[in-house]
Amino acid sequence: MLDDLLLQRARRLWAGLAGTPVVFRDAAVEVVVSPQSSLCPPGWVGIVALGGAVIVTAPDGDTAETVRRAFADLPTMAELQGTLPIDETLGPATLAYCDAAGFRPAGAAALEKIPADHADLKTLIARVPADDADESGLAEVTSPVFVVRTATEVVAAAGYRAWPGDTAHLSVLTAPAQRGRGLARAVATAAVADALRSDLLPQWRARPEASRRVARALGFRELGSQLSIHLRSV
Repeated sequence: MLDDLLLQRARRLWAGLAGTPVVFRDAAVEVVVSPQSSLCPPGWVGIVALGGAVIVTAPDGDTAETVRRAFADLPTMAELQGTLPIDETLGPATLAYCDAAGFRPAGAAALEKIPADHADLKTLIARVPADDADESGLAEVTSPVFVVRTATEVVAAAGYRAWPGDTAHLSVLTAPAQRGRGLARAVATAAVADALRSDLLPQWRARPEASRRVARALGFRELGSQLSIHLRSV
């Protein structure tokens, strides 16, 4: 029942982000034309799979038909890259969710709550590799941010960005030298708890396995994935 409820909420969220009416149908792939889709960057194809159902948005009718034919011949989303004329991809990223019943708080570090525009948070983001900062999405959070400090600086932080559908999109970042100490679990615990108190659906979108391990440790269930692809002109 837990997975069923989470899956329903996650599907409603992503169907709403498609920018045009579309429905997740079990064991099926629904391809629609949506130039305004929020599943992917403008001009790209956005693919979201949740619980064995897939929705796809394409920027125009020709692209939609190309993708529709590709899916008709393929059993899995992973095989698309060998069939379509893809010149760039974003993802795939795993989509994971939890609610109060499945949440497993972790970590015992001393935490502080600061605003999202705090200078110390900006310093942390500037100090880590750019790819790590981009992956975390911490610069885009709209919630308060929960942090762990050393004597002089913030070394781990977590918050969330308010998404449609009463969703809290989690962002977590730890300074490279401080990883492996459970700090990500500690700050993420505080951020997830804050989201649940506001009756939001916590969403954890991640590509690195280390990030996925943190989510699983906190009780998140991996229900699907998101992939964006850009096709070459043919």
